[in-house]
Amino acid sequence: MPNLSTTEFSELWTDKPFILTDPVKSWKLWRVWDQGSMRESYGDIKFRAEAVDWPFEAYLDYMDNTADESPLYLFDHLFVEKMNLTVGTNGDYCVPECFGQDLFASLGENRPDSRWLIIGPERSGSTFHKDPNATSAWNAVIRGSKYWIMFPTSRVYPPPPGVYVSEDQSEVTSPLSIAEWLLEFHAEARATAGCVEGICHAGEVLHVPSGWWHLVVNLSPSIAITQNFVPQAHLPEVLAFLKDKPDQVSGFKKKIADPYGLFLQKMKEQHPEILQTAIQQLERAKEGRKRKWDELVKGHDEHEALDDDSNGFSFGFGGADEDDVP
Repeated sequence: MPNLSTTEFSELWTDKPFILTDPVKSWKLWRVWDQGSMRESYGDIKFRAEAVDWPFEAYLDYMDNTADESPLYLFDHLFVEKMNLTVGTNGDYCVPECFGQDLFASLGENRPDSRWLIIGPERSGSTFHKDPNATSAWNAVIRGSKYWIMFPTSRVYPPPPGVYVSEDQSEVTSPLSIAEWLLEFHAEARATAGCVEGICHAGEVLHVPSGWWHLVVNLSPSIAITQNFVPQAHLPEVLAFLKDKPDQVSGFKKKIADPYGLFLQKMKEQHPEILQTAIQQLERAKEGRKRKWDELVKGHDEHEALDDDSNGFSFGFGGADEDDVP
């Protein structure tokens, strides 16, 4: 679809993946960025490609010539500062209107890492993962194209085929490379309930809802910008993640000893009504889980009581004279 308003997104689309075709095409970067212009402007600047900082010119040379099955992926969260970009309506790029509400913005300079420049050759990409801290995300393709395959997280749906998750979801095991997963599990995954797939082309932006598993692979050399955010609809999930999984929280500066406490404080100061609504939603969800547990326990106790009253149970093949089994 071309675009969404903030209201349309918040009321209908926060839990659904989708692609918008218009917002990116208004960006200055859409008009001026390609490998040639970026090499000329930023060739000496170092960017992070996985665990290594590369001069951009050297990475572009690698990108143009690699035959690696799993090429290194440039993924840099300081690109705005390094490239001296301006972000906003009249800047080099801006957040699409419908994704404008971001409650992590209440943290100011203490917010976790939230935006990345992503560049890679054909075949590069990311294996299955969820976005950090239960955030939602948008991913805007400026050059190239990306294949996405995604799965929701719920009690109804298991993890994607070929992906194995520890009980607390802190550890994820999957095939070593995207190519291995595609060869072994792609056909099964496409037939699995909940699967959503699509191609995001240059000039388009894709929405990744909070908690969704996703794998991404570049179908051609690609340049993209992505950003994580917290819409009001998913504030309860973010609060629960920060509080209940502190060992999995990521992206905060080392000086932030209690991300949950800091976020709670800032939300109380700046958005008290939104925070109160989210806390009430969490409490209702907790009460619902407790009620289901109580019903299960009650049902089990009643079943045991019936067994006690019958002094055993019977099984047989239709006759009425079989002996009871104690």
